[in-house]
Amino acid sequence: MSRPLEDILFGAPSPRARAATRAASVAAAIALLAVAAAIVARFHSAGQLDARLWSFFALPTTWAFLGKGLLGTLASAAMAAAIALGLGLVLMLGRLARPRLIRWPSVAAIEFLRGTPTLLLIYVCFLVLPTVGIKLSTYWMLTLPVALSTAAVVAEVYRAGVLAVPRGQSDAARSLGMTEMQVFFTIVFPQAVRYIVPALVAQLVIVVKDTTFGYVVTYGELMQNAKVLIANYQSLVPVYLVVAALYCLVNYGLSRASKRLGRPGY
Repeated sequence: MSRPLEDILFGAPSPRARAATRAASVAAAIALLAVAAAIVARFHSAGQLDARLWSFFALPTTWAFLGKGLLGTLASAAMAAAIALGLGLVLMLGRLARPRLIRWPSVAAIEFLRGTPTLLLIYVCFLVLPTVGIKLSTYWMLTLPVALSTAAVVAEVYRAGVLAVPRGQSDAARSLGMTEMQVFFTIVFPQAVRYIVPALVAQLVIVVKDTTFGYVVTYGELMQNAKVLIANYQSLVPVYLVVAALYCLVNYGLSRASKRLGRPGY
């Protein structure tokens, strides 16, 4: 007897399906290990694993220089994230507003910032603004464009979370005499934030990665300092591998923090 479609889509997997899933997982793990082994072998044959290319990592000055770049990355990313979260909320409120004079400019700003590459916004701050007398530091030439680009995406994430909250809860709050502002910030928005924590963390990860555009304005972030090490020690692959590991650690920390925020009762 054939299983109903709902059981196939949403029911617990059958023993045969679980066995197939385990076999596929094992095969995928073996394939990934094989690819990793092939990459390591290729690096070894190309001489990228030679001790001379890694010896400078034993110097405290190397890690101090990378640490300074990491601090620059975190400083820019933290400020860009703070601006994006605040500005995204303003843009979301404008998009959900009833008056067209508020809603349509918000929609235009969101669509423009979402559709414009972050790198292009950085070039505007770097090349265009100085011609009209607006001079920004390298920190803001990187941080401001990243924040503006992220704010537009965050606004849409906020809006999705707000629309996901059951309307009956806001109707019940209004029936108790609460104002629209109280309904939104006391009832709707706190629940919406819980829905969108994973999406917000994904955007924060993108913010961290977007700071790698700092090379355009020679801002001292992690990738810029990595390029200096490569130029000084002629060690391309080792430096990029170490820097990639540092980025993974930062993004892993953000993911762990998001899981903690998403726990019930936090």
